[in-house]
Amino acid sequence: MYKILTLNNISVLGLERFPRESYEIASEIPHPDAILLRSFKMHGMAIPETVKAVGRAGAGVNNIPVPELSKRGIPVFNAPGANANAVKELVVAGMLLACRNICQAWDFARNLEGDDDAIGKQAEAGKKDFVGFELPGRTLGVVGLGAIGIKVANVAIDLGMRVIGYDPKITVQGAWRLSSEVQQAASLDDMLSKVDFVSFHVPLNDETRGMINADRLKRMKNGAVILNCAREGIVDTAAVCAAIDAGKIYSYICDFPGRELKARKRVIALPHLGASTGEAEENCAIMVADQVRDYLENGNIFNSVNFPEVHMSRTEGHRIAIANANVPNMVGQISTVMAKAGLNIIDLLNKSRGEIAYTLADVDQKIPATVVEGIRGIDGVLNVRVID
Repeated sequence: MYKILTLNNISVLGLERFPRESYEIASEIPHPDAILLRSFKMHGMAIPETVKAVGRAGAGVNNIPVPELSKRGIPVFNAPGANANAVKELVVAGMLLACRNICQAWDFARNLEGDDDAIGKQAEAGKKDFVGFELPGRTLGVVGLGAIGIKVANVAIDLGMRVIGYDPKITVQGAWRLSSEVQQAASLDDMLSKVDFVSFHVPLNDETRGMINADRLKRMKNGAVILNCAREGIVDTAAVCAAIDAGKIYSYICDFPGRELKARKRVIALPHLGASTGEAEENCAIMVADQVRDYLENGNIFNSVNFPEVHMSRTEGHRIAIANANVPNMVGQISTVMAKAGLNIIDLLNKSRGEIAYTLADVDQKIPATVVEGIRGIDGVLNVRVID
């Protein structure tokens, strides 16, 4: 019986992917085999020794101590793309809110006083203060062309916009899904000088922190709109607010409210609504549940942020999964331990990612505890698990 600890409410459709006859799931459970969460902050949390996998029902993993788990040989799974449509729709809504001054106009209208005739006259007189502009013909810059960025770029093309994309790490699969009308930016600075809107879809790390700062804001077109539904630290909030006050930037739309953004003109800060749709939550939960289950039952790894992608079909043999430091001769040492125990390897797959390597092996006999302990004793081995 596998035990799953949930640190947040996870969609029932996701939890139903775990068969009740072989899984126990609860928000309080001793000795869990895996942890599922959404926004719960795991940093500083005492993670039980029994944990074999962590699954995030969403894309970002900033709330998870990935380096600590990597050292213990524990893969961290996420659900990239499962919430892509929800975020895409919010970005489009953000562009419309900005260019049509909808929030300001709504606030004006809801505060009108008097009878219907008086309100009608005030509305007609005041609407000139909220004249906006349309999207067709405007240029959108998309920074980060993963699952979300591609959808944003493609829908903007459908809306009649010109789109420039920037992502030096775009995958071949991603490039195939991207509209051929999306232009490639030579650099981020080159893109920023040409766009009327810019939308960010990158993770928060040392490379992207403060990506929009005072210096880059100076290079942007006057009257540009900045959209950030990715991560708060990507944009220097103080610099953007100063640029809005100076008339350089037209509007800032983000999904991260804060004290500095409250009641500020031409700033719309939403309460982290990017993935807050029933469909997105269900998609994320289903995806991560399937991945965690496949790992627990078969040792396969798909959509892990710290381990290589590994998939090996089950054979008639007995399976062992080994996580280790990515150093020379690990497979040789592992094979030697098995050979000394008289185990014949039927199938084996070894892959690496950065400092982590992962091996799946099927052997012809039941794997004795002495073999597990022998492999565990190899310098650099992080985790050993027999999967029956």
